[in-house]
Amino acid sequence: MSAENAGGTMRAVVARGYGGAEVLETVTVPLPEPGPGQIRIRVEAATVNPVDLASRSGALVEGGLMAARSCTGLGWDVAGVVDRLGAGVTAFAPGEPVIGLRDLLDVSLGTYAEYVVLDAAAVAPTPPGVSPVAAATLPLNGLTAAQSLDLLRPAPGDTLLVTGAAGAVGGFAVELAVRRGVRVVAQVGSADREFAYRLGAEWTVGRDAQALAAEVRRVIPGGADAVLDTAGLGIRALAAVRTRGAYVTAAVGTAPPPLRGIRVHEQWISADGVALAGLAALDLTLRVADVLPLEGVARAHERLAEGGLRGRLVLAPSAGGH
Repeated sequence: MSAENAGGTMRAVVARGYGGAEVLETVTVPLPEPGPGQIRIRVEAATVNPVDLASRSGALVEGGLMAARSCTGLGWDVAGVVDRLGAGVTAFAPGEPVIGLRDLLDVSLGTYAEYVVLDAAAVAPTPPGVSPVAAATLPLNGLTAAQSLDLLRPAPGDTLLVTGAAGAVGGFAVELAVRRGVRVVAQVGSADREFAYRLGAEWTVGRDAQALAAEVRRVIPGGADAVLDTAGLGIRALAAVRTRGAYVTAAVGTAPPPLRGIRVHEQWISADGVALAGLAALDLTLRVADVLPLEGVARAHERLAEGGLRGRLVLAPSAGGH
């Protein structure tokens, strides 16, 4: 569907109230119009992320991160084509392939839609030669990893523990840290060890949270200089860090107290088109678990909740393949 023949409407997925996948609904709504400094994107792919499940279930309302609403837009990541420019936008052109991130929680429409409007500052060119489906997996998880590393500030040669290193954020974190000259110990299951080594990890440790600190300190005497805790292990991950090291959690609400002089931060994502363009130029490992049509959103949410996926589920409004 294009804007010219859409009749002024589009399909989108919203959550009516809060609950399980049954609250998801495909609706027909007016096409959103870009304001000054904004871009309307024809969506070719939108990634399904854990934050979408938290928005749908009401967990973010309960946590005080967004106001309750009767209709909630879902979807943060997008890959697509520039459809219309708002006033003052000169960095992009209609028809240009782009990726972007929606970082506002309290909205009526997200990227689970045929079109989405984003600030131009949240958009970057699609990586050359990368399909929209694969490219859509980069913005939220890639920026989360990069911004977490910026908080940790590891120097070349420092050691970094990444928990949940086989996950979407964890995988990007390993790759990005290695590119910064950091020595990485990746916490993964036995089936994912080879993957972690391919990403550049120097060591791997198992998923047993109780044994984590002892395993890390066996390979890094004194503990790692820093940890990026994508698995939300909290105090158990902090115990693997050296005194006066650094800890960042990408799982909001799981930060432990700053024991032993360790710098402790929670990472809160923010859209950044310039940083996203930098990530797009790095040829990072992009993983897609499956592609579903927009109408398959309930099953996508159920599959993500079941766990065990390697790569992200992606919604393609116009089709089902990649």
